[in-house]
Amino acid sequence: MLAYRFFEWTRRQKRSGCAHTVRSYHTVVASLAKIRQYQLMWDVVAVMRKEGAANVETFGIIMRKYARAQKFDEAVYTLLGALCKSKNVRKAQEIFDKMNNRFSPDAKTYSILLEGWGRAPNLPKMREVYSDMLAAGCQPDIVTYGIMVDALCKTGRIEEAVCVVQDMSSRGCQPTTFIYSVLVHTYGVDMRIEDAVATFLDMEKDGIVPDVVVYNALVTAFCKVKKFDNAFSVMDDMEGHGISPNSRTWNIILNTLISLGKDDEAYRVFRSVIKRCKPDSDTYTMMIKMFCENDKIEMALKVWKYMRLKQFLPSMHTFSVLINGLCDKGEVSQACVLLEDMIEKGIRPPGSTFGKLRQLLLKEGRKDVLDFLVEKMKILIQEPLFD
Repeated sequence: MLAYRFFEWTRRQKRSGCAHTVRSYHTVVASLAKIRQYQLMWDVVAVMRKEGAANVETFGIIMRKYARAQKFDEAVYTLLGALCKSKNVRKAQEIFDKMNNRFSPDAKTYSILLEGWGRAPNLPKMREVYSDMLAAGCQPDIVTYGIMVDALCKTGRIEEAVCVVQDMSSRGCQPTTFIYSVLVHTYGVDMRIEDAVATFLDMEKDGIVPDVVVYNALVTAFCKVKKFDNAFSVMDDMEGHGISPNSRTWNIILNTLISLGKDDEAYRVFRSVIKRCKPDSDTYTMMIKMFCENDKIEMALKVWKYMRLKQFLPSMHTFSVLINGLCDKGEVSQACVLLEDMIEKGIRPPGSTFGKLRQLLLKEGRKDVLDFLVEKMKILIQEPLFD
């Protein structure tokens, strides 16, 4: 455990140039598995996935360690899960079929395959696995049903998804807020507002307390049919139940208003946002982009300055939107200052943004400034902090 704590400490020293190799990650994964610290092991694997360091060998190590600990079922879960997440669900199914008589698959095993086929998407195969599961006498759990409903809704089979929900209810398994949020969202996208509202009311009738995700799905549904008064009423209802609208809630409304060309109203809503919750990167980016596209660069800069005043770190997309807006207005010097700031914060500009500024600098005969920025870019590419 001392070795693990040292590993974690060194991992957090990234900014000082310390970075772990895949080999060092594998050493720690194997060590944690050896002393049966499986939760910590999976925490390390989650970090590896985030950094793009997890590979086939990673899961091979985990498989071997589980097998040595005589945890056969966990080894199977690991293998099937790894294959499905890497879009090799056919191979996962093949292995499952070969090993089916060597262990007793449970809901977790079937759910892994169902999720894999759902993501493919291959609904006939997903339905076949589900039928096999029931035929084997294995009862679906809440995760299984959630996977089925999500996959069906994403492929436009909401009526079938509703049948799955009815089936789960008949088996004494109560739908979760996640399942209701998927149904409400899908009805909203299909502009079936009456069905979206009815589903939300059914959820409340069943004694399930809606969370912010379900409320956001209902806000989306009303925005889709341009019923903003209803959307704001939903937000009032949220607050009445002690649930504060989050940045996602406000972004749904802002995005719809902007797409309809209601810029003044969008700005009024934005001013409410900054008083009632913390805007996120998408909030700021939407507003800056809206003002840039409407030739209101001063307002875009005003939003930018407010964002920096709040010590909010702009994302790559936020930087790019404003730099492109400044370039379009011919404000090359300001665009250069922003690009330099972006690079110094360890954020690599997209090729299109850098290319646009490069053309303008060459057009103005400012090759010295371009060379300076190119050198900055070279250093960043060699030692990136963020991409």
